[in-house]
Amino acid sequence: MLVVTIDGPAGAGKSTVARRLARRLGYRLLDTGAIYRAVALTALRTGVDLEDEPALAAIAAALDIDFHFEGDVNHVRVAGEDVTAAIRTPEASQAASRVSALPAVRAALLELQRRLGGRGGVVVEGRDTGTVVFPHAGAKFFLTASDAERARRRMEELEAGGKQVGFDETLREIRERDARDAGRDVAPMRAADDAVLVDSSEMSLDAVIDHIEVEVRRRAAR
Repeated sequence: MLVVTIDGPAGAGKSTVARRLARRLGYRLLDTGAIYRAVALTALRTGVDLEDEPALAAIAAALDIDFHFEGDVNHVRVAGEDVTAAIRTPEASQAASRVSALPAVRAALLELQRRLGGRGGVVVEGRDTGTVVFPHAGAKFFLTASDAERARRRMEELEAGGKQVGFDETLREIRERDARDAGRDVAPMRAADDAVLVDSSEMSLDAVIDHIEVEVRRRAAR
């Protein structure tokens, strides 16, 4: 069984695609973005400054995190607490983008991610999973969509959770996060040279998953 990586910008649909793909393949799901969100949430809850790199790296090094499916939901637990919803707030998202740009944090979490996913039979999603975390993965994908479409999807996600946000504000946050993620010095977000590019702007969710599944199964059968 393969390590399958799905990278891409915020709002591209990585989480949903990775979750449903993992269920179809019978693979485990490793959400690396959730790991950074968990570090950010811990920092916000404990009052750690988001510029305090040593303190944030210490949080990352001590992070007790695990994932488990309940139905089609990949739940995230930190120290036994289910934080699946808490790590998806706009505040946690913005904090995670800042935290993930810090070299010491990324170094602290790299070994954890490789340990959690290194046995294969896993779908890994994030922003540098195919370039840095698993550069020798058997199947790599870069999932993207227009910034306007990603903002629309993000609004729907937040509104489904009871948060009312404006389109302009959501689009601005998407663009700011894109700039930070692509412009950071360590492990900037980019498509791996051998990744399959999937633009989902005008594709249905099922079409995206079908397309990726066919390619994964083709490579696994080699």
